[in-house]
Amino acid sequence: MSSIKKVVVAGGGVLGSQIAFQAAYCGFDVTIWLRSESSIGRTQPKLDKLKTTYFDAIEGMKAAKSPVDPNWCRGIAEFDAFDAEECKAKAEAAYSNLKLELDLAKAVGDADLVIESMAEVQEEKTAFFTKLAPLMPEKTLLVTNSSSLLPSSFTKVTGRPGKYLALHFANSIWKQNIAEVMAQAETAQESFDAVMDFAQEIRMIPLPVNKEKAGYLLNSLLIPFLFSGLDLVANGVSDPESVDKAWKLGTGAPRGPFEIFDVVGLTTAYNIVEKYQKVPGIINPLLKKMMLPYNFKAQKALLKKYIDAGKLGRASGEGFYKY
Repeated sequence: MSSIKKVVVAGGGVLGSQIAFQAAYCGFDVTIWLRSESSIGRTQPKLDKLKTTYFDAIEGMKAAKSPVDPNWCRGIAEFDAFDAEECKAKAEAAYSNLKLELDLAKAVGDADLVIESMAEVQEEKTAFFTKLAPLMPEKTLLVTNSSSLLPSSFTKVTGRPGKYLALHFANSIWKQNIAEVMAQAETAQESFDAVMDFAQEIRMIPLPVNKEKAGYLLNSLLIPFLFSGLDLVANGVSDPESVDKAWKLGTGAPRGPFEIFDVVGLTTAYNIVEKYQKVPGIINPLLKKMMLPYNFKAQKALLKKYIDAGKLGRASGEGFYKY
């Protein structure tokens, strides 16, 4: 069991608000640090919606037949000990007890753990860590929730290399409750173990990543899979529905790549393709070794055709499929 009690989440975006709410749901003293009053105006509605989302999820869990039922949310309760009213009380308490703070020194002054969950912009994260370093007490563990920037990119400016690592969450963490815990070269084993324990205490399934790897575990598997499906259609080999059927019927998976694209959103998919296209020195040698010379230009053109037609995915009512 970790010694962590007071948690500060820096950033109230989609994941930052989820992380904060889940930690508060599990009984931790949680503060969200925000840059400005306008940030509060953007974060509070996310917390309002999360409260409703948890209540709706708890209601849906009543119909679950097993722990693998689609209605079951592993981050909310154990199947054999589920008490809907108790879970709702915890969600209500989480919502009531969460604190929003604009003063960084005040927010982190007695923090046991600071979770950085800000925009994926290296310069902004560097500036934040530089400002944060002298404000934290010696005891504080620091983690980044970055999904694309390796933690070692910021080790020097954290001021605590032995107590710094990555803790990466999937979206909808009350349901997709995995947490990838990734060390950088100077992370102390004690710090790594404490973060693994903390992840478990907020009802995540902690997955150890013992050395740095771009993409961690999930995205290292997911992104090549999505690129491969997209390439088949972009190059005229087949159509989205056939590619999805090949994957689902051949493996028993619940979704094919194009159904996943519709959930993620085609604009996000386009941005991912563009990002990888811009770093050929990193990605292309890897892809050649994997014998997967992806046609990023054709992939972007295919996605842009759908985006320009307003077919952005499930959220807009149509993407590769109609909803």
